[in-house]
Formats: sequence, C-alpha cells, structure tokens
Amino acid sequence: MQFDPTLYVITDSTYHTTETLLHAVDRACAGGATLIQLREKDTGGRDYLTLAQQVKTVTDRWNVPLIIDDRVDVAIACDAAGVHVGASDLPVAVCRKLLGADKIVGATAKTVEAAQAAYADGADYLGTGAIYPTTTHVTTKLTPVSTLDEICRAVPIPVVAIGGLNADNMEVLANSPIAGIAVVSAVMKAEDPCAAAAHIKEKFLAMQKH
Repeated sequence: MQFDPTLYVITDSTYHTTETLLHAVDRACAGGATLIQLREKDTGGRDYLTLAQQVKTVTDRWNVPLIIDDRVDVAIACDAAGVHVGASDLPVAVCRKLLGADKIVGATAKTVEAAQAAYADGADYLGTGAIYPTTTHVTTKLTPVSTLDEICRAVPIPVVAIGGLNADNMEVLANSPIAGIAVVSAVMKAEDPCAAAAHIKEKFLAMQKH
C-alpha cells in the first residue's frame, strides 16, 4: 500500500474528549498530516473499536491512512490502513500474516538489529526514537540521532523520527535521511492543530531540501 510518511500525527486522548479528539484529528488532516495513528494505551477493545471507527470517518474524509497502535484486531475490525507495533506487541511477521499484503505494518525500532529484523519480517516503515524526552505516557528511552541515521541506512523502508519533536527543535534532524517526522503533543495539544501541522510539515520539507 502506498503511503506518505512525511507528517505522521499520533493521537493522545489523555487531554481530549472524544469530540475534541475528533476535531483535532480533522484539523491535523486539514493542516497536511499524511498519516494518523490512533494510540489508546488504556482503552478496552470495544471502546477502542468505537473510537477507531469514528476517527476513520474523519481520516477517510481527508483520504489520510489511519494506523492503529498495538491492536491488530481493532485494525482489522475497522478496516484501518494498518497497524503499528512495538517490541512488546504482536510480532511484525504475525501482523503481516493477519493483515495481508495490502495493509501497512509499522514497527518501532531503536537499534539497527531490530530495524533489520522488522524489515525482514515484513514491516513497511519504522518509527525510531525518542529523539527528545516526551510528555506522553509511554516509557521512552532516548535515541541518539547517529543511531537514527544508522537505522535509515540499514533498511530500504521509510524511517520516521519520533519523540518530543516540534517545529522549534527538529533542526537536529537537518542532515538525517529520515522519511518523515512523527509528532504527538506538538499537534494534539496545539490550540490550532491545523496551523501547527502545517508549520511542522513546512519546516520539515524545507529542511529536507538542504
């Protein structure tokens, strides 16, 4: 499946109601988000699916692929574009088998070895970080940009940088061969998610040209 990893917006509902979350996703898409990931660490399957279906209605309107974090069953049930899995989730190879060849399977990789293994198992892209400390409720270990660059060079699939990134601190990635940038708070917490997304995307694309 073709997809554009340039601006990958990951949701965080800890400071949103369902209504404001859907609005933030809509505005992020309006601002140029190229992928949306629904991440719900503490939500049961039934509620996760209900929310996923609502979010997908929004992303479909903008023709932006929706990725479901962790839960392959929810991704299948709502016919999302794909799934993203971390080291403690279902293995990439199992996700690929369950989802088939036409869906997107993304994986978190913090080392070259993990990146190569994920690629060999069928991952379509990798998320690498955290580049900076984050405010999300996910345990993060900082990843040096040098490791990020090594991972980019070690695999032929897109690598997206993640972790505390925003328009004002992404300069550290200026010479990195990444395919995109993943943001959470920089868009989801923004007063104007549309303007925030557009600004981040513009800065990232300008940085890529140099």
